[in-house]
Amino acid sequence: MRVLLIDDHTLFRSGLQELLRRQGIEVAAAVGTGAEGCRLAAELRPDVILLDMRMPEMDGLDVLRRLREADLAMPVVMLTTSCEERDLVECLRHGAQGYLLKDMEPEQLVSALGDVLAGKTVVAPDMAGVLAKVVQGDVPAEQGRSPFSILTRREREILCHLAAGRSNKAIARELDISDGTVKLHVKSILRKLEVHSRVEAAVIAVERGLCQRP
Repeated sequence: MRVLLIDDHTLFRSGLQELLRRQGIEVAAAVGTGAEGCRLAAELRPDVILLDMRMPEMDGLDVLRRLREADLAMPVVMLTTSCEERDLVECLRHGAQGYLLKDMEPEQLVSALGDVLAGKTVVAPDMAGVLAKVVQGDVPAEQGRSPFSILTRREREILCHLAAGRSNKAIARELDISDGTVKLHVKSILRKLEVHSRVEAAVIAVERGLCQRP
């Protein structure tokens, strides 16, 4: 596993770099600015990016947006001190595959990185309650245009299954279609909604009230 670390705190960055190396994880680079992180992400193509939330000039969300705009699809895990609901929601909406807190145990961090590489989305246990509120639709809907009108009936149906946390296999069984067909629909949904992960799409769907609660 090759990791790119982006954090403006020198001591924390150096300590985490050494910690990861002791755990057998290769740190491709460790940098202190968002701009340098974006440049190295394109150049080094790491397996995972560990990204600080609070940084001067270009914060973690700005970096995340720039990476996705550049079609850099490698997993990004936010590593932060922020327990704010809005930060978690915005990071997931903009394509983060993880939201972890800096006070977590080293073994938990390594395990979370492995889960991310396996395709899972990881959230710090302390933030699980906030995530549950988002999934249940208790976070106020964001004002603005609705992109859902361009989805087909089947895509809207599958999007609601995503919002319910179902896997592609479960959706395929429920709708009596193949896994491959589900994957194609999910890809189309992400493209039409201009998002980069199924979690983003699900969060937006529940925020906008597209899917009724059971």
